[in-house]
Amino acid sequence: MGTSISASLKRRFIAGLFVSVPAIITLLAIEWLFRFVDGILGPFYNRLLGHPTPGLGFLSAIALIFIVGVVSTNVFGRRIIEFFEHIFMKIPVFKGFYTAVRHLVDAFSPDNKNVSFRKFVIVEYPRKGLFAFGFLTKECTVKSAGDGTEKCLRAVYIPTNNLYLGEVILVGEDEVFYTDIPIEEGVKIILSGGIAAPNRIGEATK
Repeated sequence: MGTSISASLKRRFIAGLFVSVPAIITLLAIEWLFRFVDGILGPFYNRLLGHPTPGLGFLSAIALIFIVGVVSTNVFGRRIIEFFEHIFMKIPVFKGFYTAVRHLVDAFSPDNKNVSFRKFVIVEYPRKGLFAFGFLTKECTVKSAGDGTEKCLRAVYIPTNNLYLGEVILVGEDEVFYTDIPIEEGVKIILSGGIAAPNRIGEATK
């Protein structure tokens, strides 16, 4: 009897732990983001008002992002943003970093008409017998300088650090397995470390 009660309590405790940990981590992440953003604009308001006002910097950042979003969705505002982007692109170091980040962010933008991540795929990587999830990003043709033969390759982005850092590999068409998993679900699989992957993955049309 005692063993049964102990086992039942243990199961419930473990179940509660698995439910609580994700919620606690999420709340801590939100708190960190709040403190980080509020810490950027907070000192400005402290000097302006003469006393600390927690949360004002965070709310201002949200309002600023919203205003930028409103401005960027009309023709005149878009031209202003493009003007500043043109200036930024003339700065050597900033140009490379900004372009890379912009392309990556655009890949997840719901307004992006030319989707950067075309398919969620599986490729044999980094060696034979090992497989990795990746995102099909582009198709390109490699032409031989000798006999002029052409080979069609697929560029696949393979995240190696959560999502925003990774490697780009070129593989042949027959080396790519096209899954039936949507891009959004593929992102969840990568961020969860594979835990969110379905037990059975089907093949999609190319």
